[in-house]
Amino acid sequence: MTTSWESETPPTEVKITPLGWLRAFLRAVPLVILVFGGLLILILTRLVEQPIHGLHRPYTPHITQFVCRWSLRILGIRHRVTGAPMEGRGAVVANHSSWLDIFALNVAKRIYFVSKSEVARWPGIGWLAKATGTVFIERNPARAREQTALFQQRLLAGHKLLFFPEGTSTDGLRVLPFKTTLFQSFYAPELRDMIAVQPVTVVYHAPPGKETRFFGWWGDMDFGSHCLATLAEGSGGQVDVIYHAPLAVADFPNRKALAKTCEDIVRKGHTEALPELQSM
Repeated sequence: MTTSWESETPPTEVKITPLGWLRAFLRAVPLVILVFGGLLILILTRLVEQPIHGLHRPYTPHITQFVCRWSLRILGIRHRVTGAPMEGRGAVVANHSSWLDIFALNVAKRIYFVSKSEVARWPGIGWLAKATGTVFIERNPARAREQTALFQQRLLAGHKLLFFPEGTSTDGLRVLPFKTTLFQSFYAPELRDMIAVQPVTVVYHAPPGKETRFFGWWGDMDFGSHCLATLAEGSGGQVDVIYHAPLAVADFPNRKALAKTCEDIVRKGHTEALPELQSM
């Protein structure tokens, strides 16, 4: 994930009270144990799972879902799902507001993120991404065919690949235009007639008394400070994950038409879930 989008209004500095520091510590300890303990269990399980099932992962995604569900509970963030994750082969596209999206989107359905290759080198997050089956890509046209083959292999294995077509995270108040490049992989002859794409809207509701952008992570905001502010917050907040009807790739003439329809659906869901933003 690369946070390159910038807002005209800089983020508000979050001041942490002594009680907030205590709360952050009391949450951080079980969160670290949960995440890295879950990672260890996942790796050990995968050592048995991979030789037997190969690309198929019948067991380890359940560990990821458990960790993500309880991570949100430790953070005090309520998780609400509207609609239903699709069945059958296909991909998921969603708007991107925060590193918290990783937890929010993993809870209801087993998915595999598609991420930029540099994320694999990040300490901590990179290890987690690799262990949970993230697909790493390079935005290099010369490797487009190779990456399409990889997507095909994973999709045919029944993996739900999740893309963030905005290409960056935001303040959570908007949905940026969807980039169309990765949609082209769905039009490979081996995939076009057999997969669907499900648009998903993710909306964060700030804790009472906090500005609406509280959970947004963008620009040059560093992960440590944002994570600390989230851990220290006492009132929690909520994330809504809205699953829209899947779209058959074969029903759209090209990647631009498919991407635009997904973008419109995600943006409409976002606006309806945050009616105070309708005037933006």
